[in-house]
Amino acid sequence: MKNSKIAIIGGGNLGAAIAEGLIKSKFVAAGNITVTRRNIEALQPLKTLGVNITNDNAAAIRDSDVIIVALKPYNVREVLGGLKENFKPSKHIVISVVTGVLIKDLAEIIDNGVPLFRAMPNTAIAIQESVTCLCQQGASEEQVEYVTDLFSQLGVSISIDEKLMDAATVLGACGIAYALRFIRASTQGGIQIGFDAKTANLIAAQTVKGAAELLLKLNRHPEEEIDKVTTPKGCTIAGLNEMEHQGFSSSLIKGIVVSYDKIGK
Repeated sequence: MKNSKIAIIGGGNLGAAIAEGLIKSKFVAAGNITVTRRNIEALQPLKTLGVNITNDNAAAIRDSDVIIVALKPYNVREVLGGLKENFKPSKHIVISVVTGVLIKDLAEIIDNGVPLFRAMPNTAIAIQESVTCLCQQGASEEQVEYVTDLFSQLGVSISIDEKLMDAATVLGACGIAYALRFIRASTQGGIQIGFDAKTANLIAAQTVKGAAELLLKLNRHPEEEIDKVTTPKGCTIAGLNEMEHQGFSSSLIKGIVVSYDKIGK
């Protein structure tokens, strides 16, 4: 499957970001990617990179091997339902990056036994730093390996049970917003203690990036790294304790749980 042609049905922000990331990673040549959108003028930046652009979903599917569905949730049934005759189980695999659309829903819409994947990336896919959770139905070992490799070009890919996809959405996709809100708050605090906004934002963002890399590259537990910078009677532990007194960890956990409850409704 290494030289498979890829069609991205729905060239919005996420669909375009996937195309750009795959090109940057050299996972696939730009000429082997087709991106569709009703208003193809919005896809001109991709065309300049060598990507095929079209508003003909059926033709894009027929000419490709791997179909990435990046439609809005409310459009999936209508659009895919009108295209189901173009999907061939012997040729295609379908990967949905649509929030809230289950594999059983996809199977019901397409209704022909084509291998199906769900993928839940986050917006950091635009810079090849996403965490993407994957699950599948009816795929071969080779196809699973291919899809895992595809999303590994765009960050980190993790195989999970589909029952955890809503949780993955909250922790990985909504989590981007939570992390950014932390950086924003840190920036505001930095301004209050003397930095200009630009410098405070840079320090806060790079500090969060460094903290994450410590955990990922050194396989550390957060508390292990926290202990290294919390000296007795020091300023770090004083600040951490005050944050906990104000409900820092509790509010974050509650926010995650509320988001999870909301996505299930």
